Amino acid sequence: IVSGCRINLFLLLLIISTFHAMKLPSPLKNWISIIGLLIAVINLALIIILFLISTILDEQETYLGLFIYIILPGFMLLGLLMMPAGIIISRRKAIAGLKADSKRLPVVDLNNPNHKKAFVTFTIITLIILLLSTYGSFEAYHLTESVPFCGTLCHKVMEPEYTAYQNSPHANISCVECHVGSGASWYVKSKLSGLHQVYAVLAKTYKTPIPTPLHDLRPARETCEQCHWPQKFYSRTLQSKKYYMADSLNTEWDIVLQMKTGPQYSNLGLNEGIHWHINPDVNIEYISENDQREVITWIKYTNKSTGQTTFYKNPDIDISDSIINASGKRSMDCIDCHNRPTHIYNSPPVYFDNAMLKNEISGNIPFIKKAAMEVLRNNFPDKDSAIIQIRESISAFYKSELPEYYDAHKDLIDKAISALQSEFSKNTFPSMKVTYDVYPNHIGHLESEGCFRCHNDAFVSDNGRRITRDCNLCHTIIGQGKKNMMQFATVNDTLEFIHPIDIGTVWKEANCSECHRYLY
Repeated sequence: IVSGCRINLFLLLLIISTFHAMKLPSPLKNWISIIGLLIAVINLALIIILFLISTILDEQETYLGLFIYIILPGFMLLGLLMMPAGIIISRRKAIAGLKADSKRLPVVDLNNPNHKKAFVTFTIITLIILLLSTYGSFEAYHLTESVPFCGTLCHKVMEPEYTAYQNSPHANISCVECHVGSGASWYVKSKLSGLHQVYAVLAKTYKTPIPTPLHDLRPARETCEQCHWPQKFYSRTLQSKKYYMADSLNTEWDIVLQMKTGPQYSNLGLNEGIHWHINPDVNIEYISENDQREVITWIKYTNKSTGQTTFYKNPDIDISDSIINASGKRSMDCIDCHNRPTHIYNSPPVYFDNAMLKNEISGNIPFIKKAAMEVLRNNFPDKDSAIIQIRESISAFYKSELPEYYDAHKDLIDKAISALQSEFSKNTFPSMKVTYDVYPNHIGHLESEGCFRCHNDAFVSDNGRRITRDCNLCHTIIGQGKKNMMQFATVNDTLEFIHPIDIGTVWKEANCSECHRYLY
C-alpha cells in the first residue's frame, strides 16, 4: 500500500512538473493555477469518457448521471476557479515589489500577436465551457427531477417510499409534480431542503421511520388540485370490497357502498357530500394535539359567503383560549383526508385479501388466512428474516395440522407463500421500521380514526350543534353478505351494517380501528 501511494504521488508530481514545463502563458506559471488546470482537465476528460460510455451503452443509471452532471463538474469548476485565483495571488506578489508609478493592471493589446492569440484562445475556451455548462446544467436539472433520482439514490432510506410509489395510483406521476410543483421558488426551496436531507443520509442522522406529515409540503391546491380540482368531482360513486375470514373455508364477505363524494344531484356542486369539506366557500380550521394530526382538539368553521363562524370543542379535552390563540391552526385541504395518496402501506389483512381476490392465493387452501396472519403478526429484524419465517411458519402449519393436504397440494401452498412474501415486501420495511400502522391512512375509519377524528359525536358548538358520527353522512350500504347470499337495497335506500362476525352492538359503540388496527 505504501509503495502504491509513493508511485501515485510520483506520477502526480511528474504530471504537475510537465504542466509547469509546458509553454503556458506566464500568468498561469504558478503552482495554484497549474494544479487547478490539472484538476479541470482531468475532470473534463472523465466527464467526456463517462458521457461516451453512457451514450454508447445507452446506460441511464442514476449514479452515472450523478457523476457526469453534478460531482465531476463541481470538481472541474473548482479547478477553473483555482486558475484565476493563482494568477491573482502571484500578481499581487509581483506588484508588491513594483514602484509606485508602475502599471499595476494587466494590459491587453490586440495589436500584439501574442495578446491577440491569448485573447482568442481564452474566448474560444470560455464559449466551449459555457456551452458545456449550459448543457450539463440542463441535464443535471432533469436528473434531479427524475423519479429514479428521488427513489434510488438513497436506496435504504427511500426504499419504502419508492416501492409504494411504484404500486400506487400515481405511479405515472413524477415525484416532483407533488413534492415540488411548478415555479422557480419551490424548486429552490426543494433543493435547499434536499441539501439537509443529503447531509442526514451521509451522516446517518435520519429518523426511522421518516416522520410524517411533512409540514413544509406545498399546499394541495397548488399540486393535487392541478388535476383533481374540487369542482370536477361531484357525482357519487359505488365501491365494492371483498373480505375473507380466517376460517377453514376462507369465507368471503362482500360489501357494496355508495360513497357520497358529492350530492345526490351533481349539478348542486359541493353543497353536500364528502368533498363539501373543500368547498371554496367554506374554510375549516383545526388544532391537533401533536404533529401527527391524529388527535383533533378544536375546530373552527367559517362560511366565506356570509362570514358566519362556528367553533367546536370536545368537552372531554380541556383547551383554554390562550392555548387556542397560541396554537398553529391548520386549514383543512385534500391532504387532511387523502394523506396517503401515493405512499400507501397496507396492513396484512388488506394485502392478503387483495392477493386472494386476484387469485394469487387460492381460496381453496383451508385456513390459509389464519396461517398467514399468525406469522405476519410477528416483528421481523430485517426483510430476509421475514421472507424465511413466512415460508417456514406456513409450511410448518400445514405439515403439523394438515399433513395429507400439504403433501397433495404443496405446489398450491408454495404459490400462496410466494405471493404473500411478495406482498409483504411491498408493504413492510423492517430496516426503516415502516409498517402500515406507523403511517395511518385517514381515508375511512377501519384501521385508523380517520373520519372519526372529527366526526365522533364529541365535538359540540356553543349553540349545541354537534359533529355527528352518523355513517350515512358519507356512505350508504346497498349490498352486504356472504358470497351468493348477499342482501341488497336500492340506490336511494340503505342497509343497516352487519358485522361479519357476531360481536353484538360493540361496533356501534367503539371505533372500528380499536380492533381492526391490531386484529390479525
